[in-house]
Amino acid sequence: MSSKTSSSRTAPGSLPPALPISKSIPIAQRVIVVALFGNGESSSPSNALGFPKTVDYRDCVHAQHKLITSHLKIASIDVVVGFSMGGQCAYYWTLMYPNLVRNAVIICSSARTSRHNYQFLEGPKAALQNAIDYVDKDRMSAVPPSTVSRGVHAFGKAYSAWLTSSEWFEQQAYRSIGYPTLGDWDRATTEANYVGWHPDDLLAMLHMWQNGDIATLVGSDHRDSEDDPLRKALSQVRARVLLLPCQTDQYFRWEASKREAEWLPNGTFKVIPSIWGHIAGGGSNETDNKWLDQAIAEFLHMQT
Repeated sequence: MSSKTSSSRTAPGSLPPALPISKSIPIAQRVIVVALFGNGESSSPSNALGFPKTVDYRDCVHAQHKLITSHLKIASIDVVVGFSMGGQCAYYWTLMYPNLVRNAVIICSSARTSRHNYQFLEGPKAALQNAIDYVDKDRMSAVPPSTVSRGVHAFGKAYSAWLTSSEWFEQQAYRSIGYPTLGDWDRATTEANYVGWHPDDLLAMLHMWQNGDIATLVGSDHRDSEDDPLRKALSQVRARVLLLPCQTDQYFRWEASKREAEWLPNGTFKVIPSIWGHIAGGGSNETDNKWLDQAIAEFLHMQT
């Protein structure tokens, strides 16, 4: 977050993150990066006794708000930036604390998790929950910290093809980031990148993601159509919002962002022209980083 704030969270299994805002946010700004509940850094099933059975974005934003206002004594936030789940969290910020947030930049994300996105996540979740070393907790506790459990490895395998796009694989774009073969990329992405992830942390994050929907913040009427609550919620967002979906993202579809922008009072919509799919928004390659940096800089410089 920039407070004269940015919140980001990369999807599980993504390549090493580097949210591309280093040039677009002025040097004089103070940047605060906050981890979501459940991700293993903030309070999570793996590190907090008595962690709730479920958490959602409202819990995260309430805690972040307390950090910003009570602890850091910040009275306003110039911009909340979020990628993927962080983008959904940014949407919640705009409605939960509208007097605090002036601008929001939402990258490869959505105001409501789609049915397709929800069902995609059921695959990695089932792979993890049905693994022998998840069902048998004694086996899970025996997994060395420097390796991944069979369940987490299965989760990564089920997730991996969704990170980018079919074009990315066919053009062998993994070579551009140092992996000579698909197998090399697969081993790094589905094994090495998951070292340190606890199965129950992944499941906590998935539950939060699957239930993301800012329409729950404004309520609904029994006479409403399915889209009416979401349209109502988006129409109440006061902040200026920049939506940056990727044209090849397989689960946060650009078409959904286009519709959201039409319902936002002050929405701007630009599509990342990339074959890198979802991770185009997470600092995965220099070309997309430069494009994002310019788009964000232009948006922030336009504010009155």
